[in-house]
Amino acid sequence: MPQTILITGASSGIGKATARLFADNGWNVVATMRNPADAGELADRANVLVAALDVTQPETIAYAVDQALSTYGQIDVLLNNAGYGAYGPLEAFPMERIERQFDTNVIGLLAVTKAVLPHMRAQKSGTIVNISSIGGQMTFPLGTLYHGTKFAVEGLSEALHYELEACGVKVKIVEPGMINTDFGGRSFDFVVDESMPDYLPVVAGMQAAMGSFGAQASEPELVAEVIHTAVTDGTSQLRYRAGADAEALLSARKAQDDETFIGGIKAGMGL
Repeated sequence: MPQTILITGASSGIGKATARLFADNGWNVVATMRNPADAGELADRANVLVAALDVTQPETIAYAVDQALSTYGQIDVLLNNAGYGAYGPLEAFPMERIERQFDTNVIGLLAVTKAVLPHMRAQKSGTIVNISSIGGQMTFPLGTLYHGTKFAVEGLSEALHYELEACGVKVKIVEPGMINTDFGGRSFDFVVDESMPDYLPVVAGMQAAMGSFGAQASEPELVAEVIHTAVTDGTSQLRYRAGADAEALLSARKAQDDETFIGGIKAGMGL
């Protein structure tokens, strides 16, 4: 019987690429997204169930999980992919936008995981893959909120790795570098307040750097392949890097002390 993967944020980017890859490999795919009308060609595939799910709306999570189980009978893999990036000086962010960043990237991820866990625990098997980022191991200027959420994803995933092992459930973390997705478009919340001139040099440096980072971006299909490897390699490996820039930056972060690494980031941005 084909295995089943439930994916959050499957309307574009990494989520959509992963849905295609797993469907091509004979899996049943539950492709969830806030607006199912955005599913495109996924909706036409026989082994893909498109379901409405907003990670900040608990009732949609419960309904999507119920749909998955009633359609396919089981959920073997959960891919927590839904998320976005909020960047800018902390002072400039109203509290409701701060809360939205954490509600989506952290609380929503926990809520979906919590909804799926009783089923995985009952079947004594399953894999949970959480999409982190190089930004879960290192930071860039103005990323207080985004990096805060991704550092949280790293920590909660590592802790879950211990507690779910006894239930037969594996936890995996995928850490992409810069990926050619909509992260810089509708999935990006960038705030600048011109009335706070002290921050403007940092804003200018970060904006210039984002352009150069974008030129090195990998395609979302590369991340999908890493996710597929994490799910199917049969190991208990916790972390997987995705992209040449992820390998280079995370290796440097691990090898260098704080002053050296942070100094290099600042120098690269003219700060």
